[in-house]
Amino acid sequence: MKRVACTLLAAALTLSMSSAALATYSGQIWIPSTDAKGFGEVNISIDNYLRFSNAADAGANTFDAGVTVGVLPFEKLKLEVGVDYLTDGLQGEDSAMSNHPAYFNVKAAMPEDAAFKGMPALAVGMFGMNTADTALSANILYGLVAKTLPVVGRISAGGYHGAEQSLGSGNNGLMLSWDRSMPEISDKLWMAVDYMSGNNAFGALSAGAAWAFTPNVSLLVGVNVYNPFQDEKPGGKPTFTTQLDINF
Repeated sequence: MKRVACTLLAAALTLSMSSAALATYSGQIWIPSTDAKGFGEVNISIDNYLRFSNAADAGANTFDAGVTVGVLPFEKLKLEVGVDYLTDGLQGEDSAMSNHPAYFNVKAAMPEDAAFKGMPALAVGMFGMNTADTALSANILYGLVAKTLPVVGRISAGGYHGAEQSLGSGNNGLMLSWDRSMPEISDKLWMAVDYMSGNNAFGALSAGAAWAFTPNVSLLVGVNVYNPFQDEKPGGKPTFTTQLDINF
């Protein structure tokens, strides 16, 4: 995930409009990264996903406020846990998500070169867990590997499997991303592109950039374009996302 801008996106499905949004694990624009919080590190994130269209099938706008904490006192093996308040602003029977807004995530990760020189970064985790409503629990289990290449930046790849009851029959897919700090422009600038495949509401191509106003505060802006072939659980129209991160 962004080293210059630690963000998140948290996992949840809205049953109204079948739109999706991700939870506050350390991530790229939309998918998780191989980064994880160190022991005692805390990230607070405030994320918005606003539709470019107000058509009936556009999907809901969503708001996500989350906290992620590092809980292992090891340098080469990290474990983070998080909880998110995720809502689409709708009320009553129109929004199962807003009636059950708490989502949980967990990730274990090892940085590059942890066990031997040249070792890629590794991560395994789960997000989109809703303990109040199993129909909302995407329960996406994923694994990722990542390697930072000279000049090019960091390339990440992996796969995921989620709950069919939330994602439909297309509940498997790939996760791919590129991210890079941009010191040629400014040490405060970070950019990324990521992709999550799958015929489900989480499938999307996303791109964005983050600016670190201080070492602990950053703002990411980006765009999410949901896979167009999702007939069973559509992701809706593209969204504009802002992600504010505060690290302690």
